[in-house]
Amino acid sequence: MVEKVIATPAAVELIEFLKTKHGPDLMFHQSGGCCDNSAANCYLPGEITMGAGDVYLGHIGGCPFYIGKAQYAYWRHTQLIIDVIEGHGGTFSLEGPEGKAFHTRSRVFTPAEMAELDAQEASAAASGKT
Repeated sequence: MVEKVIATPAAVELIEFLKTKHGPDLMFHQSGGCCDNSAANCYLPGEITMGAGDVYLGHIGGCPFYIGKAQYAYWRHTQLIIDVIEGHGGTFSLEGPEGKAFHTRSRVFTPAEMAELDAQEASAAASGKT
């Protein structure tokens, strides 16, 4: 199964730290720009509401990860790789006070991975799980 989003060991370590500090129910949303640049933001339950305009990509560090539909249309051909950098990133994300920031990198899927992703999405659409 093609993973649409993965996390580096540094990102998983920071997620685990944030879970001990804020509780286990964290979630991520890939920001589309504007106020928080284009960053993976980590939220507590209720801080952001997912809806029909969001696409579930998978889990990182045991936490669900979403992206807006319009942004997904542009990035669909890439695997998002969530990493950590030193410094302050987005002001809305939980890791900001820690002097670290989640950072999104990406790589282009291979033709074989894209074919598998297309099949996964067609199967999900057929079963009503889109």
